[in-house]
Amino acid sequence: MIRLAVRVQRDQAESVLAELLELAPAGVEERQLGTTIVEFAVYGAPGELPALPDLHAAAGDALVEVSTTELADDWHERWKQFHRPVLIEAPRSPSGAGPAVPSLYVRPPWEEPHARRREGVEEIIIDPGQAFGTGAHATTRMCLELLLRLAADGEGTGALLDVGIGSGVLAIAAARLGFDPVLGLDHERESVEAARQNAAQNGARIEVHRFDLRAQPLPWMSTTSPGTAEFNCGTRSPGSVVVVANLLRPLLLELARTMTSPPRHLIAGGLLRAEVEEVRRAFGERLNLSERERRESGEWAAVWLQAE
Repeated sequence: MIRLAVRVQRDQAESVLAELLELAPAGVEERQLGTTIVEFAVYGAPGELPALPDLHAAAGDALVEVSTTELADDWHERWKQFHRPVLIEAPRSPSGAGPAVPSLYVRPPWEEPHARRREGVEEIIIDPGQAFGTGAHATTRMCLELLLRLAADGEGTGALLDVGIGSGVLAIAAARLGFDPVLGLDHERESVEAARQNAAQNGARIEVHRFDLRAQPLPWMSTTSPGTAEFNCGTRSPGSVVVVANLLRPLLLELARTMTSPPRHLIAGGLLRAEVEEVRRAFGERLNLSERERRESGEWAAVWLQAE
């Protein structure tokens, strides 16, 4: 197994990470090295890793160093330290009473259960495998926070479509919060398999399929529902569907371009702060969606849009 590491200037790290995720959609490891350098790393067999010219181009002027390391036999155990549990606290109700929805505790299978799992905490076990999205990254965490807000406002029912399901954490959380049916789509075979396995591990009833956003019509999101039959998920009125899309900016813009009818709500993540306005305008101008709430963490952001 090979570890391919890219060290970049910290002040440009988030922009570089967004570019790297296009080359390595299964996700990257992130480490802070002092006060000025951030290291991103991907793992795989030599033929599975991104090409060095692509990495140089993605990092651009921020690049400090690119290195490769052959890993020892115990790398599987050391890799686990980068996947830690995360607790997403439930929002409080306006009346000051207890939360209307449970908090979410997302952990890998090798971590211990949460001590409060019987006190308003729903536990979700996610084995990251080769799929992006374990709950720890800011983009996934903010999407989970907005999903909890939506459910706490009484919207946690009906159909939910997860475009770019990754490890399945958002779709599984949605099923736990009461959404039904839940359909997840992803272009990566590894993500489809990981999401199905994680759903089974958590007893979540979700349907997962491989899907190419640039070539296939989006299920449920057209008045004629093109392409829905092949997923065996029935038909839905687009205006009754909640869509979550933790994707990078180019794919979110493609989603805005190809979606022919507005969903009831849309939660979009995977964005840098500077990209939110462009994406918000794209969905607003084509589908008449308006901003309901925005979350920011570091250089990352997520936005909740709703139908007018």
